[in-house]
Amino acid sequence: MRVLCIDGRFLIRLEPGEEAMASLRSWAAEQKVGFAVLWAIGAMRRATLGYFDTTAAVYRQIPVEEQVEVLSLTGNVALGEDDAPIVHAHAVLGRSNGSTVGGHLIEGHVFPMLEVVARVFPEPVHRRADPTTGLTLWDL
Repeated sequence: MRVLCIDGRFLIRLEPGEEAMASLRSWAAEQKVGFAVLWAIGAMRRATLGYFDTTAAVYRQIPVEEQVEVLSLTGNVALGEDDAPIVHAHAVLGRSNGSTVGGHLIEGHVFPMLEVVARVFPEPVHRRADPTTGLTLWDL
């Protein structure tokens, strides 16, 4: 991971073989991020996406076992109930035939790179378990 801060915005380049979600959690912990928004483009060798099944209150996994372009990745970082950073991101991945697959990014193995822009805000936001939905939502 390479990181550059320009005028309060972070440019983060993830390198081949890095797992995107773990790397972004690591960056957020190192920088003591309380809240940030994320945007990214790049590519991945393989990924696992999720679709939230509201009836069962679980993420149904969507394995992507091929090289894909990260056409769009958006998300945010907030703090969990234990004050550890939680990265919540969604991605649209492009396949070689032009079709796409999208969902909640559970895991993504970068190849050859992922370019992330992060804007960190001064006030922290926490996530709390919501018993109604089964999700961990912003505690506003």
